[in-house]
Amino acid sequence: MIAAALLLACAAATSADPSPDPARARLVTALRAKVPLDPPGLAGDPYDAWRGRAPPRPPPGAVCAVRFEPDGVRYQLRGFPSEEEARAAGWAPTHAGGCGTCSTLQDLAVYLQRPDLTTPVRRCGIRPTASGAIACLERLGFSPACARTWWFNARNTRRECLWVCVKSWVSGEPSAGPDARLNPCLQCDEDRSGPVFKAAAGRTRRNSGLRSSIPRPEDEVAHVVHDYVPGFAPPAAQ
Repeated sequence: MIAAALLLACAAATSADPSPDPARARLVTALRAKVPLDPPGLAGDPYDAWRGRAPPRPPPGAVCAVRFEPDGVRYQLRGFPSEEEARAAGWAPTHAGGCGTCSTLQDLAVYLQRPDLTTPVRRCGIRPTASGAIACLERLGFSPACARTWWFNARNTRRECLWVCVKSWVSGEPSAGPDARLNPCLQCDEDRSGPVFKAAAGRTRRNSGLRSSIPRPEDEVAHVVHDYVPGFAPPAAQ
């Protein structure tokens, strides 16, 4: 009960997402209008499935790619060993690595719209029931399977890093120091929850070529240009 109260108090403050530029706002709207065919699902808690073992990592150069149907609305996702093979087959990379539960364009829209997901995801994660937490994550815009993956991630981080994170939140530590090193809470999450989350979710902000409110080294951010969405013309093409 004390831990829950501390978590609730630490998550009470919110930071409004900055208003996106018009081009990004149009892209977010276009992405949300697209419909995945056979979207990735999640059978159960991936942290239980991989407890005590390291999850598989995609081979270097692998990509998750998208291809639209002739209607420009429905699309498929498929993994390829390389960007070159994906493009040769008529598919456009949407993120580096393998496909997973967060690889849909709906989930890309969330990452584009919300540079800071730490606060809203934390607020959802402290809901007293799994159904309430997952519904909260879906209201952020995540697809159902991606929302469940985020919930399992939050639950595992609470289990593995609770008191480290409470200390960071109560002391008001910034996400990263001047040397760009993550604070102890985020580092614990990165180490204890990150590998399984990446394997299950597929898409992350970094492997989608997107920056966040947390500073990251340049070589950790993939080069991905999201210029493949029917109905959206990138600024350079307008």
